[in-house]
Amino acid sequence: MKPTDKKDESVRKTLKQMSWKEIAGEINWVSAIFLVITPLLAVILLPLYIYESGWSWGLSAFLFTLYSISNLSITVCYHRYFSHRSYDVPTWVQFLFLLVGSMAFQGSALRWSTDHRRHHRVVDTDEDPYTINKGFFHAHLGWMLFKDRHPDVDVFPRDLEKNRWVFLQDKYYVLIATFMGFIVPGFLGMAFGFGFWPGMLIGGLTRIVLSQHSTFLINSAAHTFGNQPYTDKNSARDSFTMSVLTFGEGYHNYHHFFQVDYRNGIRWYQWDPTKWVIRTMAWIGMAKRLKRVSADEILKARLAMEEKRLVAKGASIERVRALRERISAAQARWKSIQAEFAKYKTDRQTAMSDAWNKVLLEKRAELELARIEMNNALTAWKIYVKTWQRATAA
Repeated sequence: MKPTDKKDESVRKTLKQMSWKEIAGEINWVSAIFLVITPLLAVILLPLYIYESGWSWGLSAFLFTLYSISNLSITVCYHRYFSHRSYDVPTWVQFLFLLVGSMAFQGSALRWSTDHRRHHRVVDTDEDPYTINKGFFHAHLGWMLFKDRHPDVDVFPRDLEKNRWVFLQDKYYVLIATFMGFIVPGFLGMAFGFGFWPGMLIGGLTRIVLSQHSTFLINSAAHTFGNQPYTDKNSARDSFTMSVLTFGEGYHNYHHFFQVDYRNGIRWYQWDPTKWVIRTMAWIGMAKRLKRVSADEILKARLAMEEKRLVAKGASIERVRALRERISAAQARWKSIQAEFAKYKTDRQTAMSDAWNKVLLEKRAELELARIEMNNALTAWKIYVKTWQRATAA
């Protein structure tokens, strides 16, 4: 990361210190006008349309479907693929990602992903493009209203810059986004019997506004509301509510600690439609090499965070460490026996002997005992944590 040049120090003055002329020179007028005008038009035109023509379940389904596709194009494509490379896809799928992703009107994949990678590198600092430390509004929307004066603003990651389709999408983004974001919904409106202009209003304008602000919540609300089960070294938080609103991106504390994982919600029951879409793509051959963090590493991070909180509340560090060591020992024993069991099970030379069957049964029993011991160790830890939580809450 390059140090900020002295010539850029002037743009770091607060708005109160700047003249109106200086402020006008720092505004990103294209972005600002779009972000201000589109919500106003949606708020004015949509009620007028409903008043004149009414509403229907078909229009609700039309809006919700395009809204879902728009949001998932950001989370599945821009975020977890282009920004984090948490899985691989063939070139034709990349092309599809770039085409559909442009309909969200959130900029090109090149610039979106570049900003996001910088956000992860320098989260919660002044170098973070949408740091929450400058306020909820700045993280949600304000950072896009002014020009980015970071010295590396036009320095793009090599893997993205040398991708032909990413480069072309960035070069012709306005044309592609206008076609995909407004014209295509208009034609779809005609195809479903709503009409071209209603299609543009509902599937285009209204959908874009809703999709943008739900995505923006990842930068603002997901760094403000929720808990921090894995790390407190940054402001990211886990929240089920935010996950529902952002198509799975609300498990943000996990994501900032394990950003390479294609999942944000790691449990089967956690709301993460983005994860389900990626997994479905893998099942039908559109994606491969899905990256995921091991359960051991996830448990290690969670226990370390819980230990930190327990000690801060006055718990005995010796007792806490002893409980964690018990879990680690049980976990290591279970993994060791599991490896022995798997190796012995594939030993074809002695597979038909009585001795082999006897040892296999013994290994299976040892594996079950190791699993029980690990569960008991985890249960003892959970009881200790809950006891301290109740004691400190009283």
